[in-house]
Amino acid sequence: MIKLEKITKSFGGQKLFKDLSFAVNKGEKLGLVGRNGHGKTTLFKIILGEIESDSGQVVIPKNYSIGYLSQHLKFRHSTVLEEVTSTHEEWKAKKILTGLGFSDSDFLKAPEIFSGGYQLRINLAKVLLSEPDLLMLDEPNNYLDIVAIRWLEKFLNSWQGEILVITHDRNFMDAIISHTVCIHRQKAKKIRGNTAKLYEQIDQEEYIYEKTRLNEQKKRKQTEEFITKFRAKARLGGMVQSRIKSLEKQESKDKLENISKLNFSFNFAYFNASQMMAVDDLSFGYESNLQLIKKFSINIGKNERVAIIGKNGKGKSTLLKLLALELKGTSGTIKKHDNVRQGYFGQTNIKTLNDEKNVVAELLASEPDSDLQHARNVSGNLMFSGDLALKKIKVLSGGEKSRVMLGKILLASHNLLFLDEPTNHLDMDSTEALLDAIMKFEGSTLMVTHNEEYLSRFADRLIVFDNGEVSVFNGSYAEFIETRGFSDELEIKKKQKLNKKEDRKKRAKVLSEKAKLLRPIKKKIDENEALTIQLEQEIKELNQKLVEASLNGDALVIKRATIELDEKKKLIDIIYDELEQLYEKQEAYI
Repeated sequence: MIKLEKITKSFGGQKLFKDLSFAVNKGEKLGLVGRNGHGKTTLFKIILGEIESDSGQVVIPKNYSIGYLSQHLKFRHSTVLEEVTSTHEEWKAKKILTGLGFSDSDFLKAPEIFSGGYQLRINLAKVLLSEPDLLMLDEPNNYLDIVAIRWLEKFLNSWQGEILVITHDRNFMDAIISHTVCIHRQKAKKIRGNTAKLYEQIDQEEYIYEKTRLNEQKKRKQTEEFITKFRAKARLGGMVQSRIKSLEKQESKDKLENISKLNFSFNFAYFNASQMMAVDDLSFGYESNLQLIKKFSINIGKNERVAIIGKNGKGKSTLLKLLALELKGTSGTIKKHDNVRQGYFGQTNIKTLNDEKNVVAELLASEPDSDLQHARNVSGNLMFSGDLALKKIKVLSGGEKSRVMLGKILLASHNLLFLDEPTNHLDMDSTEALLDAIMKFEGSTLMVTHNEEYLSRFADRLIVFDNGEVSVFNGSYAEFIETRGFSDELEIKKKQKLNKKEDRKKRAKVLSEKAKLLRPIKKKIDENEALTIQLEQEIKELNQKLVEASLNGDALVIKRATIELDEKKKLIDIIYDELEQLYEKQEAYI
């Protein structure tokens, strides 16, 4: 276990932690939650010793190992398998790599040829294989697809050590944790249970605090009014003085500071037709001989919610770009109703932002008909209130730029939204606020996501990238998992079944070979044990014979019995030595 004791840390005048304390006890799996900017990743770095706290200490037992998924990509071996198995068993490495989305042919490829997301998976495999005492994961879902996330969830559920995880995916977190720790108002609050239980407890405590504060404030005001009213009356002087002293002893509770949060609300552009978009035989490939999407067709009506799911790198984002007309297909048609007003949020859209504009100016540039106050309101809802709305784009973080891109969609009115992984860079509360806004939106939404909570609550239909094909599934995500599922998961199950069958065969063969080797040893042991029993009985009888001969003074019998006794003792010693060797051989084969 490790202990964080009274950790205090400030950055640029902003205090992140003040006397923050909690422990990660043996066998605990902790989810670390808190709003963006409240210090979750900073706390990870303090635990790892990458940065120092201003005060307090992290107590880590001797020989306690910590495994952390580093974003720094540095490989020392020529193939993926060698990189991962440099110090571990090959079968286990293959099992983990397969679960994380690598095929058998990928094992012998150089790590450097893979995309950044898959290179991070290689690092993740190395961490999982190292089997540390504490496993620390910071947003693992950001570079895993849905199939890999589902595998990782099962893997972590069987993890025997401790876990500390940060993720914006509440469904994933709640599925693996035993405890939740929240960084809240510069402190850490830890409970046994999931995130919902923790937030309910915090809300209840703060409600009671505020009710108590207002009640005490009311009583204080009444006391002050009494003192003012009766101070001049001599006969009530004792009572007045008593209340003055009582007031001086009272500590007044400070009002809890409001915590800024994102507020999303999509404006709906009225749409009265039944069909918004018709896609017929759409095909696309970045290379003429390699088609990512082949003859894909779908019709989108009004007020539909369609999720695009599948493994990374198979064309989900490309399809969304094609449907949003951000990219032109190589063949096929996309027809949209004249009254469609679409908004598109893409993973790479932040590159289109003007670095020299401030937040409000950038929002207005995308929607010139909007007024300054509306742009200010949207900025404030996205936590760019006051002077923050005048920050230039070039000084914003990646997460802040993503919020600006969402702001451009929120500023205008739409009836069709295309959203590509909109939850990246959002904290758990903001992720849920965004989902609530999407669910309230009266238009249609097509979204690429691997967040299973989103999929479960949001999707009426699915576009599925699986087994080299793109198809439409007319049903919910739960129905898809129950009736069809991903081919990769089925393949993994098939491999596991085959491996178990193969293991049983190997075990049976080993046991058979052992039995052959053990048979003659066992026979010899049985023979020797029987012989020792016989010799021990004969030695007992000779000893009795010697006693009787001694009493009778029969020298001849004494002489013969003594010689025979010595011979049998020597023989039994030899048999005991042989038995000891036979037992060792038998032990080695069992």
